[in-house]
Amino acid sequence: MAALRRMLHLPSLVTGVCLPFAGSLAGSSLADCCLWDRLHSQSCLGSVPTFDWFFGYEEVQGLLLPLLQEARAACPLRVMDVGCGTSSLCTGLYTKSPYPVDVLGVDFSSVAVAHMNSLLECGQGQTPLRPGHPASCLRFMQADVQNLEAVASSGSFQLLLDKGTWDAVARGGLPRAYQLLSECLRVLSPQGTLIQFSDEDPDVRLPCLEQGSRGWAVTVQELGPFRGITYFAYLIQGSH
Repeated sequence: MAALRRMLHLPSLVTGVCLPFAGSLAGSSLADCCLWDRLHSQSCLGSVPTFDWFFGYEEVQGLLLPLLQEARAACPLRVMDVGCGTSSLCTGLYTKSPYPVDVLGVDFSSVAVAHMNSLLECGQGQTPLRPGHPASCLRFMQADVQNLEAVASSGSFQLLLDKGTWDAVARGGLPRAYQLLSECLRVLSPQGTLIQFSDEDPDVRLPCLEQGSRGWAVTVQELGPFRGITYFAYLIQGSH
């Protein structure tokens, strides 16, 4: 979460978009929907269609593609990005995965969801997004990731991605973060994988995940450093 706090003080290193109110955001609740609406409204003004905190799809495709290959029994593989924002994770998977994927991006910010849907509709002068596999599809939906009842049935997704969402939700208190984790595990297939991307130290994150994910295997992989910051991929997996 330190990386997210640092980036709130800086122009984006990914898109070059300067966030004029970033200093005021750093002292705000990162679980506040209105804050993210404001933030996404600003970041969507840039010339690059997606905006990534931490890092984008390119940096983690080496981790994601082997997981997709292992889970090819599900065709297409169902993937959800919880708290997707305007990240390139969803679009990267859709356009670059050689395996068929059904990707759903979920966020509580109507601004972020509208922006990503505009990319699907070739808005803002963007070229059409073309799937990496002809059977792949991509959707975006506005929803509270702490309550996905209206979005997904239990055990219906094989891969869930959380890039900084636990970090933001936890700013509103750990009970909210545990509710997020509970919902992710509810919609995750018993043989599936949930990945949380964060810069939070394993000594802090692992005990929380182990407590909230009893019956699941919890492991961690180091990522990066990207732009001088080391990140971690926390993998929560069912039986394979």
